[in-house]
Amino acid sequence: MTPLPSQLPPEGSPERWPWLQRLRRADAVATAPWLEAVEQGSLPAASDLVAVLVEKLDGAGSARLLRWWLSLPVSSEPAVVAQRLELLDLIGRRRDPACAALLRAAIAERPSVALLPLLGHQRDSHDFACLEQLARQAGPSPLRRAALEGLAVGLSVWPQAALQQLLLELCNDLDGPLASQAVDLLARLPSAREGLEQVLGRPLDPVTEARARRRLASLPRCPLLLVVHGRAGGVIPEELQALARDLERRRRAPVRLQTLSGNVAPTDLAAPGQENVSRPLTLVPLLLLPGNHVRHDIPAIAAAWRRRGPLRRIPFLGAWPSWQGAIADELAELAASHGQDSPPLLLHHPLEPGVADRYLAHLERRCSATCQAAPYTATDLEDLALAIRGAVLPLALAANRLTESLPAALGAPLLQRPRFQALLLDQLEALP
Repeated sequence: MTPLPSQLPPEGSPERWPWLQRLRRADAVATAPWLEAVEQGSLPAASDLVAVLVEKLDGAGSARLLRWWLSLPVSSEPAVVAQRLELLDLIGRRRDPACAALLRAAIAERPSVALLPLLGHQRDSHDFACLEQLARQAGPSPLRRAALEGLAVGLSVWPQAALQQLLLELCNDLDGPLASQAVDLLARLPSAREGLEQVLGRPLDPVTEARARRRLASLPRCPLLLVVHGRAGGVIPEELQALARDLERRRRAPVRLQTLSGNVAPTDLAAPGQENVSRPLTLVPLLLLPGNHVRHDIPAIAAAWRRRGPLRRIPFLGAWPSWQGAIADELAELAASHGQDSPPLLLHHPLEPGVADRYLAHLERRCSATCQAAPYTATDLEDLALAIRGAVLPLALAANRLTESLPAALGAPLLQRPRFQALLLDQLEALP
């Protein structure tokens, strides 16, 4: 037997709820009589009834019910307004071209705070221009915020570049709640970190700035893969392991070490990046010179990881201007402490001619130093120890045979020196 509107128990009846549940479970319901009764006013459009009825409607039926709601006369009674908004929340969530057309027409005639989020819910990219204009232009604050909510609801379909530009502008809006809303939405974009950092580079309202900083701090970061020189047997020096632990704590994201031989640190039982496959892996070569490792091994390692998923590769550490500046500052302090006028020494392992020669010449100019190759044979080390007369710095990130053989003459490797440790931690922590 087909349920009919006349059979529905009145509101307040104990039989009404069980009856509506049977209506919900019914396989075939003729919705036309119900819609006609609502349109004619012979059946009160109570929320419990509409919640069941909307599940039975097709696109045309949903558009018909929405058209009825839009035709209701304006009321200033708070109870009536609240009840109608409750109905609209049930009626207006059907994604259908006919419903979208009705919403567009109603908004074009008279923009409504209640309708704008529903237009965004239709997720039609053609509606971006309307919502963008209403959010950007001067007007009532509730209307602008509703337009921005519409953009938030349909986030995935809008043109990302145009949306980000709009949000960057709104983050500086004089309407504080609107600016905070824009910050929240900016934090949901794929380029959220870049956008929030750009926003924080401008003067902001204190409340908005605090919100942007909280959102930035909460964003997940890409996992890091630090490629390092290993020692005999693939052993990774303790200072590099400590660096990875500190970075992982500060970034709240996986940080793994890999030696040039391809061995991954024992702590990495799962491949870095598998913890969150939607975020690319960032490969950072912690190598100081453009030798064969940088020119040949690193591209091969990167290619192997790219076969597992997306990867972003950072230039080798020795190419970073900030790192070269730190070397120059360290050498200047060493030279001053020795009271010498001659250029200090930068010791490095032997390199093949070509790119390495040009790099070393640049480093000499940048640091006002003399670069000198230091082979690791016992005889050469003895000769080197005798030749050192002033300030010297080993281009060794972690402890190796050179620094361990001449600790008094060379001092600690770079990562054991506060200047380099702090710089590397700060720079790596700041990566996306």
